[in-house]
Amino acid sequence: MTINPAASLAEIVSLLDSIPAPAILMDTDYRICAANDAYRRQFPHEGELIGRRCYEISHGYSSPCDQAGETCPLRQCQQSGKRQRLLHIHNTPQGREHVNVELNPVRDEHGNIRYFVEIMQSAERTDTHQGRVLKGTSPAFTRMLELLSRAAPSDISVLLLGESGTGKELAAQYLHSHSQRANNPFVVVECTGLTESLFESELFGHEKGAFTGATQRKPGLVDAASGGTLFLDEIGDIPLAMQVKLLRLIESGNYRPVGSVTARRADFRLICATHRPLADMVEFGQFRRDLYYRISAFPVHLPNLAQRREDIVLLAQHLLSQLPASHARDFSEAACQWLQQQEFPGNIRQLRNHIERAILLCDHDLIEPWHLQPEIPSVSASTVSPLPRQSLQELARQPIPLDQLEQQYLQLLSQHPDKTLLAQQLGISERTLYRKLAALREQEIPVDEREKTIG
Repeated sequence: MTINPAASLAEIVSLLDSIPAPAILMDTDYRICAANDAYRRQFPHEGELIGRRCYEISHGYSSPCDQAGETCPLRQCQQSGKRQRLLHIHNTPQGREHVNVELNPVRDEHGNIRYFVEIMQSAERTDTHQGRVLKGTSPAFTRMLELLSRAAPSDISVLLLGESGTGKELAAQYLHSHSQRANNPFVVVECTGLTESLFESELFGHEKGAFTGATQRKPGLVDAASGGTLFLDEIGDIPLAMQVKLLRLIESGNYRPVGSVTARRADFRLICATHRPLADMVEFGQFRRDLYYRISAFPVHLPNLAQRREDIVLLAQHLLSQLPASHARDFSEAACQWLQQQEFPGNIRQLRNHIERAILLCDHDLIEPWHLQPEIPSVSASTVSPLPRQSLQELARQPIPLDQLEQQYLQLLSQHPDKTLLAQQLGISERTLYRKLAALREQEIPVDEREKTIG
């Protein structure tokens, strides 16, 4: 935003009313000199806003943000003399909310800063397709959200990194819904388990007669994402043979449906996600270096719940409000304390499982700790031999195709009553565990044993 230094105060105030987002004009002492209607709606306040200090209204503070543990955009703007952008947490009628703050200095005819124009835009707009929203106020979450909000308006390729269950798909939806492509499709490609032929057909589509069973032309997901966002989930699971085809698509922007000789132009914003350490995979030759550099232009790490423990109760309350049959229920103080003490290696997905179970067990208004605690039946020692933790970790590190070590523990894996707990013990994600179990069923195992396998 550029303001003519020769503009009068009245002209600047008039400019505020043309800004659709909440905006104020304030002096160098944080005092509000003017506010547009959007700001007054965002921060309804008894009495006159003019003359009040900005941090009193938006934060409820009695001192500037930098004296209350936050970064102050006005202070930064004074020091640099340039526009400042940062993410703040404001008190709004909807509760505490992340807001992108942009501060522009207004200079007089001598070049001295006389005023500041502050423009605020919510960083927590709900995804219109799923009705979900990113929730959190912890420093780790706020840092992640700030990166997402900065990347969203551009077309830069974003790589989302984080453990299973940290909300990578929701972060990808956030990037899409806050982008200029928000009114166009958001298309998800689940990369896990795709064979080379299926990968090409799903991604690029195929022509009629391209292969046996291709009775009609089928558009691919690249075509479906035209004008919108293509989200490649678990891109680290794509085999090397298929990575070169993806790289060609990204670099050239062209693709050919299976069975076609005509190249087509692709138009999508690329977002990728993985729980795997791609940088290490590159060093070990398991992931193409050139593809890694193309997809990781803007990496964003999604913190796990252990890194944002202060958000757990807030997340639990949000999940509770979204789940069916949760009306008129809340967590007791003891339940809140129990939630904050848990590790949740399965992250938000595991937290949701605990809450879904509690809803079914709770017959009253308050959910207590015993409603949240899973009851894990023990497996009979006469049926299954004990498996030391060291062996579990060795088992988790075995690659697919599975070797004899995993087959030796087929009975334990199939009879374990809680796959979430088993995945935690193995140190792997539930998705990886189920993929291993599915691969085990394809090994040379008697039919009667396969029927016992849970997967």
